[in-house]
Amino acid sequence: MHNKLLVIFFFIVEIVLSQSLDPKVEIEIDMMLKSMSVEEKVGQMTQIALSVLEDKDKSTEGAFVFDEEKLRQALLQHHVGSILNTTGGAFSVEQWNAIITKIQDVALETDKKIPVIYGIDAIHGATFTKDATLFPHNIGLAATRNLDLVTKTAKITAMETRASGIRWDFDPVLDIGRQPLWPGFPETYGEDPYITTQMGKTAVEAYEGGGLDQPTSVASCMKHFIGYSGAASGKDRTPAYIPDVILREYYLPSFEEAIKSGASTIMINSASVNGVPIHGSHYYLTELLRDQLGFEGAVITDWEDVKRLHTRHLVAETPKEAVRMAVMAGIDMSMVPSDFSFYDYLVELVNEGKVPESRIDKSVRILLRLKHRLGLFKNPYPEKEAIANFGKSSYDDVALEAAHESIILLKNDQNALPLSKKEKVLVVGPTGDSHSALNGGWSFSWQGNIEENYPERYLTLIQAIEEKVGAKNVIHGSRFGFTNERNYDIEEFLREAKEVDRIILCLGEDAYSASPGVINDLTLPSEQLELAFRMIETGKPVVLVMIDGRPRIFDPIVQHIDGIVLANRPGSKGGEAIADVLFGDYNPNGVLPYSYPRHTGDIVFYDRKFLANVQQLKLGSITYHGYNPEWEFGHGLSYTTFAYSGLTLSSKNVKPGEDLKVKVKVTNTGDLDGKVAVDLYLSDLFASLSPSVKRLKRFQKVFLKRGETKELTFTLTTRDLEFYGPAHKWIYEPGAFKITIGTIETTFQLVLE
Repeated sequence: MHNKLLVIFFFIVEIVLSQSLDPKVEIEIDMMLKSMSVEEKVGQMTQIALSVLEDKDKSTEGAFVFDEEKLRQALLQHHVGSILNTTGGAFSVEQWNAIITKIQDVALETDKKIPVIYGIDAIHGATFTKDATLFPHNIGLAATRNLDLVTKTAKITAMETRASGIRWDFDPVLDIGRQPLWPGFPETYGEDPYITTQMGKTAVEAYEGGGLDQPTSVASCMKHFIGYSGAASGKDRTPAYIPDVILREYYLPSFEEAIKSGASTIMINSASVNGVPIHGSHYYLTELLRDQLGFEGAVITDWEDVKRLHTRHLVAETPKEAVRMAVMAGIDMSMVPSDFSFYDYLVELVNEGKVPESRIDKSVRILLRLKHRLGLFKNPYPEKEAIANFGKSSYDDVALEAAHESIILLKNDQNALPLSKKEKVLVVGPTGDSHSALNGGWSFSWQGNIEENYPERYLTLIQAIEEKVGAKNVIHGSRFGFTNERNYDIEEFLREAKEVDRIILCLGEDAYSASPGVINDLTLPSEQLELAFRMIETGKPVVLVMIDGRPRIFDPIVQHIDGIVLANRPGSKGGEAIADVLFGDYNPNGVLPYSYPRHTGDIVFYDRKFLANVQQLKLGSITYHGYNPEWEFGHGLSYTTFAYSGLTLSSKNVKPGEDLKVKVKVTNTGDLDGKVAVDLYLSDLFASLSPSVKRLKRFQKVFLKRGETKELTFTLTTRDLEFYGPAHKWIYEPGAFKITIGTIETTFQLVLE
């Protein structure tokens, strides 16, 4: 017995030293594990949806009522360790606090008194709490090129989520946006791995900063590991085929850096990569994620994905085999979420010896550790200090700042913008009077398309324009609803156009998330294009505002419109922010985080291989216009102008291990103060594997008064010069490299001696 205790002691010491853990907590966890039954352990690995616990006869819209018997069955009989989601809409802080309190009251009736960890998708604000502040989706934050805004928005999201009594946020999305058909595209940071990596790890640090036991923090959840966004068809939860070199260079870095930044949990890709369902893959979940990347946190499934190893992927012959496969692959918690099948099957598997109890212990240890770190064992209830952080007026200021910087001025010929506040305007199009379009999915409901859910303080674009220039100067041609026939009443608009100086055309997409957002064609719907053409034919100047989550194609009308603004999904202050840009109260500075395609069948990325440039459209004629987007990655205009000069390097010959200092001067050469996003691109001119034309390696946002010059400094390392080589490892090769910033460039050599 004495020797056994010594073995346990040294085992705990080894874990504590290797992971910088609290030794007292580790001893408590070890003692708890030894006292827990198989059923209690498996319960900790089980996550169910709140709807399972609802008394549907007594619940009403906006008022949740527990079915007491179901609640007690879940927590006392099945020992469920986690609950997630809402029941269709958002709850108030008070309602959430009551729900969390009731759950924890019952959980603490058990002998072990293990609190429940509640999880929610708060992906651009506390999206399921009424009156919360909503920020731009990730695609808009990527357009800001501003890491400070990522920090601010994530921190506020953490505080408002924790105020709700919830301590686990299923965010950030670290999938890379290289398939614009994919409905999760607006939740990504765009097509570039460097932006995704930097913004992803910044979000993780903001969510968890200060310690998970603090009332200002939540546990983050990286998602969706790995390759989810690379769906070949662009449809949600469908197969991806990704060569290892692409997986390593593009899809993996964001997760690797977020893990280094301390991300507590990770959610798994619902689909498959190269025919391998990730939920059932020991290679991806254990060999790659655990052994190679060193992830020590909790691995959670997405919605119903263990079952789907049997029902959709067809790699498990029975639902029970699906559970065994997922657990042995490396899953720690199953988002079941609508029944207790995972629990029942896993208990059977352990008792039958088909899943070792030691394997279960590994997962439960991780989950109990997370609950300790979140302070749930000390106080599982909503904290007064956290509640006090909800709904501060300063949050709206940050939302407006983020919305401002997320807006991209795509075109401004003939100085079409900004508009005069003295002119009368006609506002038409389905996004002009829509909160849903401004906020997108995950906005007070899963799809974000329930207009009455949005607080009165949120303004639609047309409301914001009226506040800006006065109702007498605005004719309403925009109505809520993309199928609302009044949005396409062209004959009425033609009559009204005679009374105005300009037309503001508001097009784009309604809110969506996941499968309901699937489309077959990026082209803007025909009724919107027809509306655009008819407004152009009036002869009145037309300004286009696109409000969407992914690049919808409208090439046929681009040449006919001088002023085009892309708003992405700007969030709760999006209406005001767009109006500020349109009428010159804010100087736009957002830039594209993806290549905006000209044609739906021509998706080419900025970091393409040179071969992609080459085209032979007819015999004997070769051109180099293979990259032909409507607007290039990094494009974005301003109401002022900027010039670059003085690009210098600390050395023209760099050895491995040496840093390279890059300096450049940026001057505001226009008449207005403004911000500018400065991107630094690196080109490997020749390599043993075809190099990309260029790759973004650094970015910086800088404010310049008119006439002001600032010198910026960037530091590159040898890691920036590496690529994933044919021997399946990162390598660098000597030779020439080019650096491009703005309109200027210079070269240097990587030398081995």
